[in-house]
Amino acid sequence: MNRGMQNFSQIIFNIAQSMPGFLLAIVVHEWAHGFVANYWGDPTAKNQGRLTLNPLAHYDLFGTILFPILSVITGFALIGWAKPVPIETRNFRKFRPGLFWVSFAGPLANLILGTLCALLIAIVTVTVPMQSPYFSIFRSMLAYSVFINYILAFFNLIPLPPLDGARMVSSFLKGKMLYQFDSLAAYTPMIFLAILALSFVGISVLGFILAPAQWLGSSMIQIFLSLFGVMS
Repeated sequence: MNRGMQNFSQIIFNIAQSMPGFLLAIVVHEWAHGFVANYWGDPTAKNQGRLTLNPLAHYDLFGTILFPILSVITGFALIGWAKPVPIETRNFRKFRPGLFWVSFAGPLANLILGTLCALLIAIVTVTVPMQSPYFSIFRSMLAYSVFINYILAFFNLIPLPPLDGARMVSSFLKGKMLYQFDSLAAYTPMIFLAILALSFVGISVLGFILAPAQWLGSSMIQIFLSLFGVMS
């Protein structure tokens, strides 16, 4: 009974510690798509009230609530997604550059936000006393925010439809090449199922793909700490 209560308390603690960074990462990602789309002439997201950092405007019941909680319960990090902002590419002033920059806006926003969180870790390290009960909590929250932002950015840059990376690639293609590339969307679910199946036998394909994101997050934290004269 006590062990069960301890596990439950740890789950609640992990969710509470990860949720702020998670929500900010997915909301900023979608907001950036809508903001840049509006810049290129598509006001669809703006007209539907999606140009806001209010999580209630972006949440998806499964991706933002149920799946993240399930991921923590099963022992993984809190991960998930928000409801995609609506984009009408026919409204773009220039289709190809509009498609590229609107697609890249989400991952770019996550890279910027992750870097800012790495900077905040250094600031917290030099300004908050280590004896403070808030020191380790703040650092853990910010560290998670760094990694979830970089992981979201790198994952969405994978050139598989319907991820952002695929739309970035399609902005350079025409005719038959574009048609053939877009047809990959039919195979994306099978590809991800295969990746999951391989993970169950100890072959972490996704981990290999996202390893650069984790390396970059750790490197940025170390860079900012060294700039503040902190030796890790």
